[in-house]
Amino acid sequence: MKIRKVEDFPMKDNVVLIGAKGSHFAEFLSSDEERKFLKQRIESNKTQITINQFSRQVFIQVLDPEKKTSSKVMEELRNAAAKNLSAVKFHDIKKITIVHIDGSCEAALAYAEGLALANYQFLKYFKDKDKKKSSLEEIRIACPLVEDKCIDSLQHLVDAVYKTRDLINEPASHLNSEQLASAVEKMGKEAGFSVEVLNKKKIESLKMGGLLAVNLGSIDPPTFSILEYKPKEAKNKKPIVLVGKGIIFDTGGLSLKPTADSMDYMKCDMSGAAAVAGVFYAVAKAQLPVHIIGLIPATDNRPDGNAYAPGDVIHMYDGTTVEVLNTDAEGRMILADALSYAKQYKPGLVIDLATLTGAAAASIGSYGIVCMGNADRKVMEKLIESGNNVYERLAEFPFWDEYADLIKSDIADLKNIGGKYAGSITAGKFLEHFTDYPFVHFDIAGPAFIKKNDGYRTAGGTGVGVRLLFNYLKNLES
Repeated sequence: MKIRKVEDFPMKDNVVLIGAKGSHFAEFLSSDEERKFLKQRIESNKTQITINQFSRQVFIQVLDPEKKTSSKVMEELRNAAAKNLSAVKFHDIKKITIVHIDGSCEAALAYAEGLALANYQFLKYFKDKDKKKSSLEEIRIACPLVEDKCIDSLQHLVDAVYKTRDLINEPASHLNSEQLASAVEKMGKEAGFSVEVLNKKKIESLKMGGLLAVNLGSIDPPTFSILEYKPKEAKNKKPIVLVGKGIIFDTGGLSLKPTADSMDYMKCDMSGAAAVAGVFYAVAKAQLPVHIIGLIPATDNRPDGNAYAPGDVIHMYDGTTVEVLNTDAEGRMILADALSYAKQYKPGLVIDLATLTGAAAASIGSYGIVCMGNADRKVMEKLIESGNNVYERLAEFPFWDEYADLIKSDIADLKNIGGKYAGSITAGKFLEHFTDYPFVHFDIAGPAFIKKNDGYRTAGGTGVGVRLLFNYLKNLES
């Protein structure tokens, strides 16, 4: 998907006109009959109006002048664009120009973002993919005030979300841990960030017991990928570390999941890892002045004869012993090793992204991300603000010390599950045990993978977390 700025455009082009009720939409119309129709629709409080001029389509988006440019209005514009995509495809439109009559670049960019993200498709395994492919190839933004860097930034972000969704939607039959690491390396070469992949022998030498335990049931070796983007003049003196859960496929291990509505879409259990790679791609392409490090532990979780079992005690990378009571609580096992490994970087902040608990999805559904942590209030507020900006909203859960009591074991330092209640929080407290730095945990289990389109969030992997963290890093203060 190509997004570019244009200074002017021919009146024959397919066009989206954005403006308030009193805007001069009529100047773009060719007949009194069209103007009369437009007036009637606006007076009927219609916000989306389409005028078919046969040689081109005119899509009119009417804004409420009272709402101005709030984050909610920007989200409405993204979803309005997604709604119009079906008409764009129906008319086989290849190129479309977005014009904000009142000059709001922010609104034009939001509409372009929604249209571009809604146009994503994963067609790799269709025999007739050429027939199924969307006609839309290019989005043009005709707004004199929009800066080139804003267009470039949006292009890089959309590309990153596409790549993230591709990784998540790829079936496990074609993406094991080594193939994931190879895909991340390819992204690094394209965007300009470094990737080092630790193989099983190196992981064993480091004694990453959590990652190795989960991998015991797999015929494929684990990987541990280390990503870094470090520009010469980074704003942050201490790196920000992003950790992504890379469970390639999760059967639940010996604590086997039921297939229906559970195991059947567990190729998405590496959504956190994919999001970390996507953030790095966008940040490096946009050349943001931030120093970031990424850690991606990866393996699948299967019930082979040598698989780790409930009752086992595992020695983790930092020496902590963990009593395993449920092998389906495997994500926290591999993340714990990565979080311990992150200590060596003396980070200013560590954020993990993981499809970690069904409890998080049960709590807030797919409408946002469950988050918790011990970072200072200013960091949390900035993350929440970025979540609101892009509508990947954060629901902050309590992180009280008492929740840590629920993961105390009778025979080891910790047990890997809490109890009946507060499952997403006890999982977060488990992870916190392995940290000694400001820490924030994103449980993306609800929004990471959806079964039908939700506006510009297409069915399958959504790439949630990429847009939020890109916004946060772009606005990072020194």
